[in-house]
Amino acid sequence: MLEPKPLFPCGLARATGRQNRLEINVLGRDKTCAVVAAADPEAMLRQLRAALRDTGTVELRLDWLGGDREISRFLARLRVPSRATVIATCRRRAAGGKYAGTIASQLAHLAEAIAAGCQWYDLEIETVRQCPPKVVDVLLAKGRQLTSAHFFDGMPKNLQGVVDELSRGKSDAIKVAARCNSLRDARKILGMGGARKDVVAVPMGDVALPARLLAIREGSALTYAPVENSTAPGQVSLEEIKRVYRLDRLTHRTGIYGVIGDPVGHSLSPAMQNAGFAARRMDAMYIPFLVRDLRDFVASIDSLGLRGFSVTIPHKERILPHLDGCDPLAVRIGAVNTVVVRGRGKLYGYNTDYVGVLRALESRMPLRGSRVLIVGAGGAARSVAFALAQSGAIPCVTARRPARAEALARAAGGEAIAWGRIRGEFFDAIVNATPVGMHPRAGESPLTARELNCRLVFDTIYRPRITKLLRLAQQRGIETVSGVEMFVAQGTAQFEIWTGQRAPAAAMRRAVLRALAREESSSKKGALEKNSRRKR
Repeated sequence: MLEPKPLFPCGLARATGRQNRLEINVLGRDKTCAVVAAADPEAMLRQLRAALRDTGTVELRLDWLGGDREISRFLARLRVPSRATVIATCRRRAAGGKYAGTIASQLAHLAEAIAAGCQWYDLEIETVRQCPPKVVDVLLAKGRQLTSAHFFDGMPKNLQGVVDELSRGKSDAIKVAARCNSLRDARKILGMGGARKDVVAVPMGDVALPARLLAIREGSALTYAPVENSTAPGQVSLEEIKRVYRLDRLTHRTGIYGVIGDPVGHSLSPAMQNAGFAARRMDAMYIPFLVRDLRDFVASIDSLGLRGFSVTIPHKERILPHLDGCDPLAVRIGAVNTVVVRGRGKLYGYNTDYVGVLRALESRMPLRGSRVLIVGAGGAARSVAFALAQSGAIPCVTARRPARAEALARAAGGEAIAWGRIRGEFFDAIVNATPVGMHPRAGESPLTARELNCRLVFDTIYRPRITKLLRLAQQRGIETVSGVEMFVAQGTAQFEIWTGQRAPAAAMRRAVLRALAREESSSKKGALEKNSRRKR
């Protein structure tokens, strides 16, 4: 039997006063715990091999396997490398897991896992409450216990009471995972352990994703990352943790940047900006924030240590009242897509969207005197309209809400076009500045083919790279410009505002194109598999 190794990299102060230290190995001291979860032993073993290429800490979700026989089959084949620290979890349905067996069977499987080389086991509070401590001591004496509590519906009313209950008895370390509907909730979870080193804090849910990424910086002993299958809301895959966010390099000195929006999961800004930081060898990380409540986000800026952030739909205009200062051009546009956090948490806004518009169009057509139709009248449309006006073009604005189109046209010195007039007009270019056609509604277009009476169509959407609008234009032989051009240009301008360094534009562009290519390949593969199933 292998000697049990400590779970946590930095050492845990237990109630007994004894210090646990993780043995240093070739993979380093890994706070990223890969989650291995699959329905059959072969897939579990394949995921385990993949996980160990990136981290030395792994959780085996035995409850995902198809029953007692499959769990035993898997554990009989399990070989735990000496360099790895492995946690066995067989979570019962009562605690939010998949295991349908009895507590006795659950404990028996955990004992099998320890015999197979797992050093730790995760035992949920629901089992602890019903099982005599002596039974656990007899069956699982050679393993170390991570006692856990999961709250999938929201924050517990008495968080400290949960921590106190988990800390009693045999616990070598404790874990609390709770769905957080705000960053305020997430901050409570991150702060629950105080100075303790034996606490795993897991903020769950999409709103709490930034806090999940920053948890180890705030003192959590681990953060969980699935190899393939997500086992809790708001998880970030192991590949993203390692390749995009480089979480193993995170320290208290790391500069934190991000993007706020609703939705924000589609954004490729993290891939682009993190590639820029890596290319310049900067100690910085850029993460997505799903923000539904701006006040909640603004109140969290200081505690999360943000140095700057991008702003996307629907907050480009809504952020203005929260700023302490604003660039004059951004004031004229009335929309901000870039914020710098300065001393004492002061927020200063800028707009780099106009840079992206000009760079995307200037190389393809003469702008001065051109008549350009802008579809939409929101924050993105304002940036396009003022960029065109500044270059000498005539911005024409159309929108489903005529009053907004007329207001933007007046502000930019352009012309409002009624929606019904589009088919009978001709424009040098048409620019889509609405979210219509954006993933996951990629099958939509703001205009029909008959309404594309122009020489060039530019879609500010970059995901997907070729939108339905652009496909319609191509079918009519009209030149097209993808939103990727604008996206990269505005992003490099943001990078330079935040860092004061020249942006590595080529590296940032490559990262965006790689991400889009992977996404398109995955989408095609999924479509082929779906068609294949239909034929069968």
